[in-house]
Amino acid sequence: MSDSNRLDQTPDMQEREFAILLFDGVCNLCNGWVDFVIRRDPNGAIRFAALQSPEGAAVLKEVGLPSDYLDTVVLIEGDGRVRSASTGVLETLRKLQGPWPLLYFLIIVPAPIRDFVYRRVAKARYRWFGQRSSCRMPTAEEEKRFL
Repeated sequence: MSDSNRLDQTPDMQEREFAILLFDGVCNLCNGWVDFVIRRDPNGAIRFAALQSPEGAAVLKEVGLPSDYLDTVVLIEGDGRVRSASTGVLETLRKLQGPWPLLYFLIIVPAPIRDFVYRRVAKARYRWFGQRSSCRMPTAEEEKRFL
């Protein structure tokens, strides 16, 4: 079963006005994704936390995932639905301004195929894009967007 199918659930958690995007804080590709999302989400519908941070670990625990769940982005919708891998990316794109929500049509591709491609990129992300020695620190301007 793919990550996105296994995680598409509604755990018992408090409903939020915003979605939470958990990401690998030392991955350059993942940090680029966060920058991309911030620029295209001026209303702040999405908040962020590095998976390695205490806040990220607390959210993982809240939704019933292990604290070492670091190989995928995790999107927790405001209503508690949990999305990961390709479904998490597509659901994130769906929330952005501009043409990006149009890419949501890719949801018609079966999740095992989408997630196969996602896992290949995720497995090579450090080799292709590099990594940082520590988690990303938000700028003063971005700070309100991070947990």
